[in-house]
Amino acid sequence: MVIRFWRKKWDNLSVYFKYPEDVRKAIYTTNAVEAVHRQFRKLTKTKGGFPNENSLLKLLYAGILSASERWTHPVQNWNLTLSQLVIHFENRIEPYLDIEPSIRLHW
Repeated sequence: MVIRFWRKKWDNLSVYFKYPEDVRKAIYTTNAVEAVHRQFRKLTKTKGGFPNENSLLKLLYAGILSASERWTHPVQNWNLTLSQLVIHFENRIEPYLDIEPSIRLHW
């Protein structure tokens, strides 16, 4: 079933593999919504149940506070990754970068 799915979606999936490894890692590891969902699943999967909604919310809040400390760490090799993103997404990223006009990248 997995192989069938990969073959069916290969045109979309293969685009991901065309990027350099640093860019792929940045794409994979910076999905904030997935990171939050993953943290919620991790917090709740071992619990049998909750006495009320408030106890669940307290657990999730404490877990997000703890997890958010790890989310502030910089992306490894960010300068290399950013330069590769600028190359692959020409004219789409540069306007959002805070670069002095005299040192702006020209491709």
